[in-house]
Amino acid sequence: MAASGRDDEKAGEDISSVMGFSGFGKKARTFDLEAIFEQTRRTAIERSQRVLEDRQNETQGELSSGPSTAFKQKEKPSASTSRQQDSDDSSDSEIVGPPVPPGLTAQADDDDDDDELVGPPLPPGYSGSTADDDDTDDDDDNDTVEEDDDPVKKIPDTHEITLQHGTKTVSALGLDPSGARLVTGGYDYDVKFWDFAGMDAALQAFRSLQPCECHQIRSLQYSITGDVILVVAGNSQAKVLDRDGFQVLECVKGDQYIVDMANTKGHTAMLNSGCWHPKIKEEFLTCSNDGTVRTWDLNSEKKHKSVFKPRSLQGKRVTPTCCTYSRDGKLIAAGCQDGTIQIWDRNLSVHTKFHCRQAHTPGSDTSCLTFSYDGTTLASRGGDDTLKTWDIRSFKKPLKVATGLTTYFPMTDCCFSPDDKLLVTGTSVKREEGNGKLVFFDRESFRKVYEIEVASASVVRCLWHPKLNQIMVGTGNGLAKVYYDPVKSQRGAKLCVVKNKRKEKQAETLTQDYIITPHALPMFREARQRSTRKQLEKDRLDPLRSHKPEPPVSGPGRGGRVAAHGGTLSSFIVKNIALDKTDDSNPREAILRHARDAAENPYWVAPAYKQTQPDPVFAEEESEEDDDDKEPEWKKRKI
Repeated sequence: MAASGRDDEKAGEDISSVMGFSGFGKKARTFDLEAIFEQTRRTAIERSQRVLEDRQNETQGELSSGPSTAFKQKEKPSASTSRQQDSDDSSDSEIVGPPVPPGLTAQADDDDDDDELVGPPLPPGYSGSTADDDDTDDDDDNDTVEEDDDPVKKIPDTHEITLQHGTKTVSALGLDPSGARLVTGGYDYDVKFWDFAGMDAALQAFRSLQPCECHQIRSLQYSITGDVILVVAGNSQAKVLDRDGFQVLECVKGDQYIVDMANTKGHTAMLNSGCWHPKIKEEFLTCSNDGTVRTWDLNSEKKHKSVFKPRSLQGKRVTPTCCTYSRDGKLIAAGCQDGTIQIWDRNLSVHTKFHCRQAHTPGSDTSCLTFSYDGTTLASRGGDDTLKTWDIRSFKKPLKVATGLTTYFPMTDCCFSPDDKLLVTGTSVKREEGNGKLVFFDRESFRKVYEIEVASASVVRCLWHPKLNQIMVGTGNGLAKVYYDPVKSQRGAKLCVVKNKRKEKQAETLTQDYIITPHALPMFREARQRSTRKQLEKDRLDPLRSHKPEPPVSGPGRGGRVAAHGGTLSSFIVKNIALDKTDDSNPREAILRHARDAAENPYWVAPAYKQTQPDPVFAEEESEEDDDDKEPEWKKRKI
């Protein structure tokens, strides 16, 4: 029976293996996790002990004989015995981390359990407590924190480069978002393109053009993607250029005979300012002397997108002199000639959302409005020589005011530092009456913390790029300066100052113009002259070419040469008239005389045909009367 049962089991196993479910029905294996963890822990302890013994053997072999050697030899068995004891103890007393150097084993044994080493091991020759060093490290950390808190030390002004735009005021600056290219515009109608990566130490612009003909450039700005540039000039039509200066869009001009400016397709008077939307890459904003602020779409050039009309307290039209978007692009702010600052919701163009009636002195041009990076503070640069900050949540009174900042230009800039702790603006000076300055104010206290003397001219434009950490400045004498720090700044001006100037290729001057025929045979080619010096030497050796011509003889003859009777034209004519013996009184006789000679004494043609020349046959003369008789009747004249 038992044998038959075994046979049945084998047969069942063979069938199950053939069918593919031989493992079904068996009992699952069980694992003791605690035993596995214990085995793994012991293996790790043994391995760390083995590594520690190997390191101790290496150090004993390297060190020379002496008290330190004896000390280590004595400590070695104690260390091994302690490791054996540790292996029997609980896991709390095991070695964690890299092994302790042998020079510190005795010190580690004497210390309490609370003073265990944490972190990487100390050097072998180190001795003493670390308390003093911890104090010094804390002091150093405090110093670095204080340096980081001081925003003045972050100003990149240790080095500068000067870009020569022209001789007139640089009234516009623009940097693309990556900081690779700079565009400058001025009162000389030129827009110049500067590529930091492509420039060398000569600092030359790679392109210069006049996009708006004879109109001063008021504003330049790259879009958020950096592929197009907004050009606002003194005409009524803003233009959009690509990165290489080719025109992409020109805004349409409005009808100046329509009273309501909202019904025109575009601006009808001179533009004052413009900027791109910070979030939407196709939308930009312009303001004009026609009393409107208009938004435009890059894809529709035939009409504006929306119109905002600033109004005074009496409801009259006022001229906006500057405009800008908020950082999130939801608000549109404009500074007007009556001293007001008006802010609209971008989607609601009728009524203002915030309005400050007496922001600056009425009649002065507010030259710049800019929002802080956190979006809560608005800075305004007024034509009344002031700089003010506003909290748009309570827009009645300014937060801080700085006075005595002279400005003579309607586009004087102000901007925030990348960390939002400083506010920067420029000052204007009259010619040869001082230096224009770049002034830095602390945003919270509004105390003047720093200033840079830029040039002996007004500082008109300033731009602090957040990625490059470099400051671009446009001056009144045609210079664009870039301030940077080799440590704190990135790329930008650092790329071009390290390149050497390219050597100018001297044009080779040819003494004679040649017509070069590429397919001519070598035998017909002339030897090309490389220099004139060798040719002159050859001509000097040639007696014919180097012969000096004889000067004309004046006065009596000498040296075998007879002097002429007269060297002037009048004497020549008189002499020929006296020698002329021909008598032209009867020209017919003179001609017939030659004809008679030719007939009697032929010389040229007749002798060649003397034998073959036939006799001439002349027509007989007929009277006119005979001709009249022979005519038909219908041709005869009727009397």
